[in-house]
Amino acid sequence: MHAMQYEITLPADYDIEIIRKRVATRGHLLDAFPGLGLKAYLVREREAGSPVNQYAPFYLWRTPEGMNSFLWGPGFQGIVNDFGRPVVQHWAGLSYEEGPASGAVPNAATRHRIPLGEAVAPGEAVTEAVARHARESRRDGVVASALAVDPRHWELLSFTLWADAEAPAGEGERFRVLHLSAPGRAELGAGRRW
Repeated sequence: MHAMQYEITLPADYDIEIIRKRVATRGHLLDAFPGLGLKAYLVREREAGSPVNQYAPFYLWRTPEGMNSFLWGPGFQGIVNDFGRPVVQHWAGLSYEEGPASGAVPNAATRHRIPLGEAVAPGEAVTEAVARHARESRRDGVVASALAVDPRHWELLSFTLWADAEAPAGEGERFRVLHLSAPGRAELGAGRRW
């Protein structure tokens, strides 16, 4: 499993309805994309308390071939054509869990980044994080949750989809989910990846 996200920060006075229409008319195009576990079409809005207006899709790829097919194909080129080429962040998947609300359509998402200090043994930190992730994914309202790591910056990433329209406070950066494409969600499997 590979996690991937790019963020397109929009002007403060940007009409976010343009993004909503984009997702409404194009979001379904990845509903059967080979190699894709899930894609959450995410936005943050200043008027809803975010520091920025932002379109920030988040992906969980089942296969590197699927991710590469998207990045080097017409899907990502559409983003480049409309917004310029954003930095694509990616993380190695550590764990994926379905939550108690797995049957619900997600309405909100959270992303939490946790730096791994130099004094912490990476294997120990990751093992503890995976165990914590398994427990936290059982909370009420969790649709699904993934844990990943960026070994370049030694940073853990926790990403959670929530059934409620508002993600709980204190869970990290909060996003609204406009659409979920999940052709390979069932194949993401549960638990740790090694």
